[in-house]
Amino acid sequence: MIASRAQDGAQQTRPAAKPAIRVLLIAPSLNILGGQAVQAQRLLLELAQDSSVSIDFLPIAPVFPHPFRFLQSIRYLRTILTFLYYLPSVFWNVPRYEILHIFSASYWSYALWSMPPMLLGRLLGKKVILNYRSGEADDHLTNWSSALPTIRKADAIVSPSGYLVDVFARFGLKVQFIYNIIDPGQFRYRKRRKLRPTFLHNRILEPLYNVQCTLRAFQIIQRKYPDATLTVAHDGISRPTLEAFARELGLRNTTFIGRVPHSKIADLYDSVDIYLTSPDLDCMPGSILECYASGLPFVATKAGGIPYIVKDGATGLLVDCNDHDAMAACALRLLEDDELVERLTRQGRQELDKYSGRSVREQWVRLYRDLVAR
Repeated sequence: MIASRAQDGAQQTRPAAKPAIRVLLIAPSLNILGGQAVQAQRLLLELAQDSSVSIDFLPIAPVFPHPFRFLQSIRYLRTILTFLYYLPSVFWNVPRYEILHIFSASYWSYALWSMPPMLLGRLLGKKVILNYRSGEADDHLTNWSSALPTIRKADAIVSPSGYLVDVFARFGLKVQFIYNIIDPGQFRYRKRRKLRPTFLHNRILEPLYNVQCTLRAFQIIQRKYPDATLTVAHDGISRPTLEAFARELGLRNTTFIGRVPHSKIADLYDSVDIYLTSPDLDCMPGSILECYASGLPFVATKAGGIPYIVKDGATGLLVDCNDHDAMAACALRLLEDDELVERLTRQGRQELDKYSGRSVREQWVRLYRDLVAR
């Protein structure tokens, strides 16, 4: 009987479990091309495994109900209507959460999709995290008068790129560094030694990614390897121009395959032996992490945050921006140096430990707790 009373007393004095921290993740959905959408989904899956966090998702640029979806295919009109559709959902959802975790790019994307929930959250006393992910940050902070005053209102600024940490520091802004997530289990690591001249470019087809540089490099490669193939994946506003440019260069075996569902990306990497990417601006391209996970050697330009995640000659080969001659030379080197390929891919695979879901999740949960404790 005494033991029973003691147990009852212990149960009565035991502290109640803390309620889960309510977090609203505001980010692009997979309906929007790009690495931000992929990272948002990976982060949602990881955070759902932690019982101390209750996380929900509010999509940036949401898709209209089916009867009105055709309106989002009309250029300019779709931006206005989507913003008007998005804004009420921001006003409805923001008051219900303690923390707003907002993914952000630059320019109009920041102004339309990131600023409204950030400013409303501050007005309502919510904790606001600006998760900035654009390689165009320097120009955005320099030339957009709305950028610095509003970004300073965030309770925390976080970036997955050491490059952006350095950029923001030049403007007097402190940025916390938390890596992106990559799950190697979603990809097939294939040991490559004797490579085939099969190439892949897998970025959105927009001017800042300078796909023309990759096409020029491939023209040089085809002079030595006439049967070489290049697959250009994904879509974008530059696609018609790039297809015309490929014809102008006289490229053979060059296929623009359009948008690739995320579920098919592993097959895409497995189907080729060398990856090429030649952006002029970049932050932290997830495609390079996917190359590490697939055992796929690559040549990339030294744009933005790429040198922060690639050790030239150790985990990948880097060239100056817009230097198609150097890109072609590095690609040919990969085709002819088996030991180099084996070393790059082995050491690239080892880089993935720091991007594990568990490690990244723990950093985010720690930040959430710190903000709530303030």
